[in-house]
Amino acid sequence: MLSARPPVTENPLGLSWHDSAWIPVLNPNNIMDYFSERSNPFYDRTCNNEIVKMQRLSPDQLQNMTGLEYILLHVQAPILYVIRKQHRHTPTLAAPLADYYIIAGVVYQAPDLASVVSSRLLSTVHHLQSAFEEASSCSRYHPSKGYYWDFKNGKAMAAKKETPVREEPSSLFQRQRVDMLLAELTRKFPLPVPKPVHQAIEPSMEIKQEVKTEKKDMKPPPEKKPKVN
Repeated sequence: MLSARPPVTENPLGLSWHDSAWIPVLNPNNIMDYFSERSNPFYDRTCNNEIVKMQRLSPDQLQNMTGLEYILLHVQAPILYVIRKQHRHTPTLAAPLADYYIIAGVVYQAPDLASVVSSRLLSTVHHLQSAFEEASSCSRYHPSKGYYWDFKNGKAMAAKKETPVREEPSSLFQRQRVDMLLAELTRKFPLPVPKPVHQAIEPSMEIKQEVKTEKKDMKPPPEKKPKVN
């Protein structure tokens, strides 16, 4: 008999999930219900959240239970939510297992440190390999000159290989969310209403010319004295 092969599990870092019906109404109050949908591949239905949900208990009861659970770790409404998967041992001790971030209604698993380092190393090796290939394409050889560099023809060949980048149009969710953010900013910081400009009418200044009259001192005529013989 052939031994049964273990099921091949896909790398969760390459997966994403979303439900279009929930995206327009997501908020901090219903984000955990959105994450616990049956079609979400990141949600483990054996967790304590499912038990609390089925028994209609308060979410605060999770601290009194032990085992796997999901908590809402960070909120930056309406665009970003971070949910943590952890194993609770005591009411005050819980070991984190994975983090999931929800951006614009799409759920992703946050990569661990080893995956980040491995991805950066692969990216570095790829760029180095591309640099060596581009440099080797500019290398030429002539019997009389020997090896030399021809960067003009090399750049022309590289330009032919480049393909134009296609820009994707924005989605309905992005347009609606941007409109909501702009409306909220406008409500918090209303634009100043320009005041009507009135031309100030200056009162006519009447210039009064003061006529100065010079008063001359009127002296009486000198008295005539009689002559003494």
